[in-house]
Amino acid sequence: MKLTFKEKAAYGLGAVGKDMVYMLSASYILYYYQDLLGIAGTVMGAIMMAARVFDAFNDPIMGMIVAKTRTRWGKFRPWLMIGTLTNAVVLYFVFSAPPALTGEGLAVYAAVFYILWGVTYTMMDIPYWSMIPAFTEGGKEREGLTAMARSCAGVGSALITVITMLVVPALGGMAHPDEASKAAQLKTQIEATEDAAQLSQLNEELTLLNNPIERSGFSAFALIVAVIFIVFIGITCIAIREHSSVDMKAPSIGEMFKALITNDQAMTVVITIVLVNASLYITSNLLIYFFKYDVGGADWNGSYVLFNTFGGGMQILSMMIVYPLVRKFMSVQKVCYLSFGFAIGGYAVLLGLMMAGVKSLALLLIPGFFVFVAFGLLTVLTTVFLANTVDYGELKNHRRDESVIFSMQTFVVKLASGVAVFITGIALDAFHISQDTEAAATAGANLTGLRLTMTVLPIAGMFVALFIFFKKFILTEEKMTEINKELEARHA
Repeated sequence: MKLTFKEKAAYGLGAVGKDMVYMLSASYILYYYQDLLGIAGTVMGAIMMAARVFDAFNDPIMGMIVAKTRTRWGKFRPWLMIGTLTNAVVLYFVFSAPPALTGEGLAVYAAVFYILWGVTYTMMDIPYWSMIPAFTEGGKEREGLTAMARSCAGVGSALITVITMLVVPALGGMAHPDEASKAAQLKTQIEATEDAAQLSQLNEELTLLNNPIERSGFSAFALIVAVIFIVFIGITCIAIREHSSVDMKAPSIGEMFKALITNDQAMTVVITIVLVNASLYITSNLLIYFFKYDVGGADWNGSYVLFNTFGGGMQILSMMIVYPLVRKFMSVQKVCYLSFGFAIGGYAVLLGLMMAGVKSLALLLIPGFFVFVAFGLLTVLTTVFLANTVDYGELKNHRRDESVIFSMQTFVVKLASGVAVFITGIALDAFHISQDTEAAATAGANLTGLRLTMTVLPIAGMFVALFIFFKKFILTEEKMTEINKELEARHA
């Protein structure tokens, strides 16, 4: 039974809310705890990596629980709503650390609530993406729904990328009007000051004033995002109806891990997703530091917002317009190789501009265009490829494991985020990049380290991902046609 437009639209709306929550955590949790609250970058990186190790056991088990669930509302929607409600509450507490907490107490608080965030996000994310192979019949319908959902998820991510550092200072200024007024006065003085020593002192005073403003702003913004998340997923749960085409016996834990290990194509896609996303997250996590400490100036936040606005727009356009357009002329594999070329080339040009000391936003947007378009395309492609591995796994292992396979996507995307934050945290400490060491952060050697980490590591990650995908992935369009025919014959 084909999905209706109403179901597709409601499903896409859920993706918007879901990825707003994810992007807020993935992109700003390190900045919030390291730059604003003062936890060492390596400590935050260790916390997030420990959470990912925990997810290695939690995510597949959640996939098994979803597969075993049988209720009058289906097996997906109950967990989708439970996970959403609990994750929304935890998100608020993640960005609302009590001001009295410092040192080890603050680190424990961050660890507890970040791990809880990962657990509750898994409750919602696995059943959400498991709907794709369970609700579609494969082929164009599946690819179309995947592209649409990923495009909507990209909209959610882009919204957070674009508006966070616009809304956070505004909300924080409402909570701290005196500090906001003084900060505005300091910005005016900074723009009129030419003396280097005085400029450094004024910038330091501005940073200290902005700290309580941004802390309050993040707390209020997290609450707003949490409410939007609940409303959007609520619409998804009300509007959709489950049309699972295969009713398989739920796997045991042993069978589940066996299914994952024996599906070589799923493993190939998973490794590719980890490398691609880790490369992107390294750049996105360090981008705010690049504009704050390298580009600098009183209006660094404005440049950062404009760059993110452009990037978010390019990612959305690449998923909604560029991907369908290029698919008319080339196969999904060729689109994938084109995307890798865009990403590697864009990073190489960006590195050259950075090392040349270019601070012009207009010039930085040129390589940014290719990088953002590439990641938009790869976001759609990796989900399409992973969905196809469900059919491949059914043909090879004689069971259809939607929840098991898609539990891997949830885990590996969070793993990529954890790896990226761990690397980012080490880099921030190694190069002394924080508001507490702003003078050291602006030293030439430290800025060079920041630039290299933002570009060279992602280039290496993309090359490795391209090599593995080229060598190991076999699920071409022709191969998928053969698999679908064999499955139809088997079901008949």
